[in-house]
Amino acid sequence: MDARDVDVLVIGAGQAGLSAGYHLRRTGFTPATGFVILDADDGPGGAWRHRWPTLRLDRVHGFHELPGMPFPAAEPDRPAAEVVSAYFAAYERRFELPVRRPVRVRAVTSRPDGRLDVATDHGTWSTRALVNATGTWTRPFWPHYPGRSLFRGRQLHTADYRGPDEFAGKRVVVVGGGTSAVQLLGEVSTVAAETTWVTRRPPDFRAGEFGPEHGRAAVALVDQAVRAGRPPSSVVGVTGLPLTPELLRLRERGVLDRLPVFDRITPDGVAWADGRFVAADVILWCTGFRAALDHLAPLRLRAPGGGVTMDGTRVVADERIHLIGYGPSASTIGANRAGRAAVRDIRALLAPAAVAH
Repeated sequence: MDARDVDVLVIGAGQAGLSAGYHLRRTGFTPATGFVILDADDGPGGAWRHRWPTLRLDRVHGFHELPGMPFPAAEPDRPAAEVVSAYFAAYERRFELPVRRPVRVRAVTSRPDGRLDVATDHGTWSTRALVNATGTWTRPFWPHYPGRSLFRGRQLHTADYRGPDEFAGKRVVVVGGGTSAVQLLGEVSTVAAETTWVTRRPPDFRAGEFGPEHGRAAVALVDQAVRAGRPPSSVVGVTGLPLTPELLRLRERGVLDRLPVFDRITPDGVAWADGRFVAADVILWCTGFRAALDHLAPLRLRAPGGGVTMDGTRVVADERIHLIGYGPSASTIGANRAGRAAVRDIRALLAPAAVAH
């Protein structure tokens, strides 16, 4: 049976949250009474359960298995959402992680006695330390451009994308320079009447193999930002776009002939200050996501730079709180490492009182 007063509460049961749960259990925290994991989704999988059905396993950008359990062999053409969600479900069962769902966290507040209250749609929990692993999927970013509300066609975000079929015969403008933008552009271009790719900056295509040293350099750049209290860019966003055989084929087809982003949106398309105009039926915003941290607003953790100042996974303004899957730990391998690091620091914080349950 769950206790409503726990030593550690984890918000989110994606890669980062499950990693934290594994390390909490492994280091002596008792499931359900010593720690609990609250998840807003109806089932396992985290953000992966919401990925578009046409994202196949062999097109996933760098997935790393969770600690203590190998990723099962699977056909590469199976939907990533299906395979990863099943893996996360098996992981929760194997390690008997106390995931409670669907539970939506509304606000986290500080109590006079030093504990934190976590208010949800299923009541309130009290905790001595908090691991926030809410990721970004629930916070799609829609940039503002003049005239956006006047567009008569359809607008959707990466988070809304379910496959290319609904774009058949349409004129589609794809906005964004990241991996997802290129993947969706490639799919849509096979059925659309016309695609136009626009990005704020020229795409950074990288030839050759992406090695560990490149990954470390990318993580260091993001870590530098969060230590200074600036909002993090994604790790993937600073690595560039690897020129895979698929991208080379798209380039040969002319699909990657990019335009600078437009200046305004009209009822029938997009327009530039120099007079250029592209007619459009659909605008697909592949413009990324922001960290889902609104429930932490009562704690006033944000720095003047707009981000949360971090030291590793620990929030500098409040040592009871750790953010994982945030900033440098936003990749799957980073989330694993961050889960271990957060639990190590939490154990040190709770000593010498040690684990109460």
